Amino acid sequence: MSPPLFWVDAVPAVGAGIELSGAEGRHAVTVTRIVAGQDITVSDGAGAAALCTVRSVEGKDRLTGLVRERTDVPPPIPAVTLVQALPKGERSELAVELATEAGVDRIVPWQSRRCVAQWAGPKAAKGVAKWRSAAATAAKQSRRSRIPEIDELVVGQALAKRVAEVTAAGGVVALLHESAAVGLAELQLDQASEVMLVVGPEGGLDDTELDYLTESGGRAVLLGPSVLRTSTAAAVALGALGVLTNRWKSAVN
Repeated sequence: MSPPLFWVDAVPAVGAGIELSGAEGRHAVTVTRIVAGQDITVSDGAGAAALCTVRSVEGKDRLTGLVRERTDVPPPIPAVTLVQALPKGERSELAVELATEAGVDRIVPWQSRRCVAQWAGPKAAKGVAKWRSAAATAAKQSRRSRIPEIDELVVGQALAKRVAEVTAAGGVVALLHESAAVGLAELQLDQASEVMLVVGPEGGLDDTELDYLTESGGRAVLLGPSVLRTSTAAAVALGALGVLTNRWKSAVN
């Protein structure tokens, strides 16, 4: 099993010392129960990571170690951005966790027409903060050295601009929809600079959304024979993209 991962502000060079304290130190010492002599991995969440051997554990929230190996993990190609319509309740953060574990690079929360959840006013900032925390936790759990970027909330038809920007730059935008006649495998994914997945809410994308997103360059695609919940669709699509593109070959997250 790979060593447990913890976040640091900066990853030192080989031979340098490291220190975990505060929340990360507490998690390492009291939750994960790291002891002297054990190996751990530290990462800055932006691709740099180091294998370290723990030298000492002090109190309940501090440990020191020595860097043995250092790596810089390149981002996978093509990059994948998930536009996630706001799920309701606990499925909101579950969608972020599953997509992070499956390797997503960026997540855009989207207030679509059929969303039951409403991020109005202060709720938007709170919701984004929760998603960022969920992404960091899931990245740690899955031993990823890159934490997905979580963008600010996009509301309604404002998403059309983002879709147009991606397609203009040579990207592919897949609108996951159960009535689509084209499968994900039929898109020109290997030549894409970026793949954007648009996942609607539990009620799905409505006709108006399909129209303006298609006019902006998106394509409605069928992911498979089953109708998936909004919280799981992205993770399944990311698994498919790992096979259909070079993402799993170009980088190890």
